[in-house]
Amino acid sequence: MASSVWKGHLTFGLVSFPVRLFSAARGETISFNMLHKNDHSRIKQVIYCQAEDKPVPRSELVKGYEYEKDRYVEIDEEEIKKVAPKTAKVMEILEFVKSDRVDPIYLESSYYMAPDEGGEKPYALLFEALRESKYYGIAKIAMHNREHIVILRPGNKGVLLHTMYYADEIRQVEEFRTDTSQVKEKELALAKMLIESLVAEFEPEKYVDNYRLNLQKMIEAKLEGNKVVETPTPHIAPVIDIMEALKKSLAEQKKPVGSATAAVAEEEAAVAPAEPVAKKRRRSQGGG
Repeated sequence: MASSVWKGHLTFGLVSFPVRLFSAARGETISFNMLHKNDHSRIKQVIYCQAEDKPVPRSELVKGYEYEKDRYVEIDEEEIKKVAPKTAKVMEILEFVKSDRVDPIYLESSYYMAPDEGGEKPYALLFEALRESKYYGIAKIAMHNREHIVILRPGNKGVLLHTMYYADEIRQVEEFRTDTSQVKEKELALAKMLIESLVAEFEPEKYVDNYRLNLQKMIEAKLEGNKVVETPTPHIAPVIDIMEALKKSLAEQKKPVGSATAAVAEEEAAVAPAEPVAKKRRRSQGGG
């Protein structure tokens, strides 16, 4: 069984039951060790004391907060535990909000929230109520030396929890804006058709990290004494004519562009959406 990252009680109103959190996702990457080039011995990081000018063991390390330049107040783990808020053990639902009102930009990390022993029935009740009402729960929890605002939402098999960024942590970038007045109706019609031509079911398992796969292949090739083959560089031509680029893109998706070009030639003509690829594939295989 996966190890839990938090264990405590979830409360809303007068309802309270024990739950546990498990990490729902973890990024995978190829990691490397730093070696001495001359003899391939592994390099170790040394913790060094500037005042005594010598290495020190980890057993002599303590936490310190710099309150002035080069002046610190020492803090130990027991003192940190003493000031931990009640949300270190109790996660309280503060309110419920409509699911479509939650901007995904606020979502940070994802966790599975499972019932602990004795909490199965109220957990199932909360899960079903969230699923049928289309509401998300907003709660507060303390973990990893920080108090988080979290979103509770129903997944396919149970309740998912997402830690949220606080509003002041979301960067407001002045350059991030869109001038939709530049968009022409003819271009928009073709762009919608191109989107329809690429419609498919959401199947996360079909996507892979090619960079990580290429690194693995490169490592295997070097172990076998083979030459490392360079990945071809894609040719990206600048878009000079958006309309022409859209038409060519549709043609490459094997969609009839004749009707599209005829439709956009007339300002007020209605453009029928192209049949989604996924649906067309099912139909060609004898499906509905």
